[in-house]
Amino acid sequence: MRRLRYLWSAKHLVGSTLGLLGLMAGVILHLLGLLGPLWWAPAVALYALGALVTPGPRPAGLHPVEYRPETIRRALDRAYASTHGRLPVDVQSKVAEIRREILALVPHLDEFPSGSRDRFVIQRVATDYLPGALDAYLALPPETGDRPLPDGRTPLQALREQLELLDARLDEIAEAVYQRDSDRLLAHGRFLEERFGGGELRLPAGR
Repeated sequence: MRRLRYLWSAKHLVGSTLGLLGLMAGVILHLLGLLGPLWWAPAVALYALGALVTPGPRPAGLHPVEYRPETIRRALDRAYASTHGRLPVDVQSKVAEIRREILALVPHLDEFPSGSRDRFVIQRVATDYLPGALDAYLALPPETGDRPLPDGRTPLQALREQLELLDARLDEIAEAVYQRDSDRLLAHGRFLEERFGGGELRLPAGR
């Protein structure tokens, strides 16, 4: 779980973006004969620099910033609009799916207790994690799309994996909300059975 949280973090996103720039610079310098077998070193150095200088997550004891539902909707709309026509169909569909999942959860935000981790995740996915992942990918020059990252993945593969992680976490939250609503409905049914017994529930005459 700690590794998954790091993959969603600003440190990883900024480091990956700088690492990609370093990778491109290293390749160019290598082709020009200015950099030998260590052509990959700038990518590693810039990734480490980005991860080092980017602020880490808030300590657990601090309350996260509260976002209005409209702020979440606007952030999702901007993220989706920025990718329109710029991603493969399956990736664009995944972005749309994540947007739908979050919008379906927004009406339930007030039901989460204060300081809820799930509520925090919903807000940050909409306003930070999803836009950050998309912005980092779209910032790359088109001609670098198939070049591998230092870990061997292409940028598109890395983006797909990040979106899958976000989608999986939202699925867990949505399932918990559904289970809570189902339990509430069943509890209300039991209350009615106890209140009215096994008899037929009738409205007063004249209604």
